[in-house]
Order: sequence, then C-alpha cells, then structure tokens
Amino acid sequence: MTRSSFADLVFTGGPCYTVDPARSWAGAVAVAGGRIAAVGRPADVEDLIGPDTEVVDLTGKLLLPGFQDAHVHPVLGGTTLRLCDLHELHTAKEYLDAVADYARRNPQAPWIRGGGWSLEAFPGGMPTRQMLDAVVPDRPVALPNRDAHGMWVNSKALEMCGITRDTPDPFDGRIERDPDGEPTGCLQEGAMALVDRHLPVPTRQELADGLLAGQAYLHSFGITAWQDAWVGTGLGIGDVFETYRDAEARGVLTARVAGALWWERDGGLEQLELFRKRRAAAGTGRFRARTVKMMLDGVAENHTAALLDPYLDRCGCTTDNAGLDFIDPDALKTYVTALDAAGFQVHFHALGDRAVRNTLDALEAARAANGAGGRHHLAHPQVVHPDDVARFRRLGATANIQPLWAAHEPAMDELTIPFLGEERAAWQYPFGSLSRAGATLAAGSDWSVSSPNPLWGIHTAVNRVEPGLSEQEFVARKVFYPEERLELGQAVAAYTAGSAYLNQLDTLAGSIEVGKFADLVVLDRDPFDGPVHGIGEARVLRTFVEGARVFASE
Repeated sequence: MTRSSFADLVFTGGPCYTVDPARSWAGAVAVAGGRIAAVGRPADVEDLIGPDTEVVDLTGKLLLPGFQDAHVHPVLGGTTLRLCDLHELHTAKEYLDAVADYARRNPQAPWIRGGGWSLEAFPGGMPTRQMLDAVVPDRPVALPNRDAHGMWVNSKALEMCGITRDTPDPFDGRIERDPDGEPTGCLQEGAMALVDRHLPVPTRQELADGLLAGQAYLHSFGITAWQDAWVGTGLGIGDVFETYRDAEARGVLTARVAGALWWERDGGLEQLELFRKRRAAAGTGRFRARTVKMMLDGVAENHTAALLDPYLDRCGCTTDNAGLDFIDPDALKTYVTALDAAGFQVHFHALGDRAVRNTLDALEAARAANGAGGRHHLAHPQVVHPDDVARFRRLGATANIQPLWAAHEPAMDELTIPFLGEERAAWQYPFGSLSRAGATLAAGSDWSVSSPNPLWGIHTAVNRVEPGLSEQEFVARKVFYPEERLELGQAVAAYTAGSAYLNQLDTLAGSIEVGKFADLVVLDRDPFDGPVHGIGEARVLRTFVEGARVFASE
C-alpha cells in the first residue's frame, strides 16, 4: 500500500455518534485529504493506518460532527472581549466596579465601551445614568446589555448625543424617562441608534482581531461553522462584510461562515441590489453571503417583543402595550416574496407570537407566489401560539432555537412570566411541540448574548434546567415546562445536522459520513452514557476543520 493510500487521521477505540440516520453509531472514523474516508468498526480502518497517520484514541471519549451555531455574533463577541466586558459579572456593583476599573486603565479612550450587563441586576431591568455618572462623570459611557436590545449610558453620553426630554422616541424604540420626563440613561431597541451614530467605529485591524478572537473562542467549544446573524451596519462595530472577506483572503478564516446580510428596517426593496452584489462577491469559499436578516420585533424582558395580545402589568392587569413591529406586516409579505424569488434565504428575528405569526404569514405568501424552497428560519421563537406550531413544517420554516434561554432564571421569572401571564408563559420555547409537529430544528447561542457552549445548550434543551448545578441542586430545580424537553439525540442533531441544513452546508458537513468534510469534535466523555444532569459538564478536547486541528485543550 502506498503512502497516499493511508489515512491522515484515524479516530478509534471509542464511540462515534455520526448523526447519520442510516447509522447513528460507529467505532472508528478515518480521514484523508480533509474528508471522511471511512466510517465503521475499528477493524475497518486498520489497513488505513500508515506510518504518518495520526491516531486519536477515543477511549472514554466521544467523537461528534463539528457543532454549527445557527445564530451568533462572533466579531461583536470577540471585539467586546477586548473592551469593558461585563458578561461574566452578575451584580450592579460588579458592573460599576468593572466600568470604573476599565476607565482608569484606559485614560485615553474617548468613549467607555463594551457591554454585557443583565437586566435582572437592576430593579425592573432599568439601570440609570446616575449610577454611571458616579464612576465616570467626565467621559461618555455606552454599554449595550447582554441581549443587545438595550443600552445603558451616562449623562455625558446623553449630552454629547443631544438626547433630552424633548427628544421623541424613534418608531422602533423607546427612551426610558423618569416621572419628570428626563431620560434615565436606558435606551431600548431603535433608540440605541441615537448613540450608535456617535460612537467611534472600530478600525479594520480591530475588527480583524475581534473576528480571530471570536473564532478561537468558538472553536474551543467545538464550533466549526456558524451563521453570523448581523452582517451590515449596526451593533456599534460597523459593517463586518469585508472583515470576513479579508480573513478568508489571508487564509485565517478556519470556520465556515454563512453571512446574514442586515435588512435596514426603515428601507425597502431598493436594498436588493446591494444584497445581490454582496452575494456575488461572497458566493464561494468559507464565507458565503446568501442570507438576509430581518428583525421583526424586540425582546420580552423590555416589552418590545410583538404579542398578539398586550402585556400585563405587575398587578396582572392588561396594558395598552403589545410590543413593536419593526417592519409593517403587509410590507413584510412583499419583501419576503421578493427576497425568496431572488434566491435569498431569510433569517427572521421573531420572539413574540405576533412576530412569529407575521413571519409565517409572509412565508405563506412567498410560497404561494414562488413555490416551496428557501430554507428560511425563525430565530428565537420564544412565544409561539399553539395554532402556529404546525405551520412551521407545512411552510418549510426551520425553528432556529437558543436552548439556554429555556430555563427558570431571574430574567424569565421576574421580568417575563409575570408580564405574559400563565397561559402565554406556557407557550414559551416549544421545542418539543415543534419537533413532534415535524418542524426542522437548528440551534445557536446568540453569543455574545449568552454562552456559545453547545453542550450547555444541549443540556438545557434536554433538561429545561440550566447547566452548572450540583446533582442535588438539579433535582430540586423546577423544570421549565417539561413537556417541551428534547431527547439528547434530537438536541445534538439540532446543533449539527439541523444547523448544517440551515447554513446550506448539509451536503458537506453536519454528520459523519464518507465524503463529507472532516469537521469533527472530540469530547472528554460520552453524554449518552451518563446521567442527564451531567450533560453540561462535558468538555471539548479537540476541534478539527477538514481534518486540521483548530483547537486542542491537551
């Protein structure tokens, strides 16, 4: 046998979960030329092991297809890691201490930027400008919260941006105000743009560094591909389209990336020309831009997610607020039909039941006009009316789920459930119902909103309880609507084959099959062979893209 007949890489000695419906389990996998060359028993790959073959012993471990994140913001996350990053902190005091420390260590920074604070750290989810004024009175501070749907600013930032009691709320946002009408320092949704336009845009090098930092972080969790959910202006970091193209041209983009081109919600179909140009410029290679991202509503915690019926107040009485429609529902049908006809996948941000229904109505109109197709998907389907669950399968709409959010935690129990009411609260994150109805599930993290660790997401999808608890704490924790739990195999499939389908990579990756790319991850244990409360404790040991190691913990 010649050297060219041998495998470059062989995994053997332990279980391989393939996510291939024809053969879910194998005992060995061989890789040659960046692709899967053999899948079977250890004896099936023995003849492929040559003098230069790297052999990975899977004893006590598990081999999986590389995870794919269906909704993530790597450049933002990587850039934030280098600024005033609050994601790992939890209390108002910790946030303020971190802001003061960052300002002290960066005396030349014209703005104090970063973000990642949680709403539940503040009464009613509303921090104030006075809190920031106490630690940074002389420079503007602008800190998006963890879900990037709100921003905390100080008085200096309000002054520099010209935001006063007389500034009207934008159509797609809200300036929080005190009883006297003065801005409190909390800006919701589209009101953040009043500050964004004044922020210094990161340099080309800063964005490049942010992408590489984000990519390395995602690889450490076994993620080999993703869909960047915001490629365009916004998010306070500028447009990252050229950031990806430059990284690919320099040979440093090791992941496969589907770029979702940002739809400016105050625009119309004149945007199609730019989308077509970008698709042509990024139509091959590891970065491809064949998707358009449309944000239809906000989030439930700040009452901007679009609901069919109004939110409740703290006393349980009906209010006059049913959330925001960022795009007119009738116009949405026209836009989606045109995008679908032009061959674009549409990635919808749709949390509330009205936003979900508006999306499905638009997809129904597109299907009536153009026929089936498109691989369109709804990210963050939080509140889904029971009448709409079966429509996902009928319309070919993928549910792009963020499982870490489907658990009892302060933002849910204090800022969401009381304002939805008992009936609607039970409609949240209906993963099990969607699966039973035949919908395709893909999964993502929305990092830097929440951890990108797929094993934590899988743990939560299976248990509807957050990871990181002791066995005693796990048993005592109330399960978040247990009827919506997924089986472990279903959750793994959502993070692999399901997301590969959504990312239009299913013929190339997402499962371990002969001929597909060797995008693989090795875990330190087999979660299928352990207690369900321990799923989130599994760790990634190695990550491979086309057989090349891009992460190793050893």
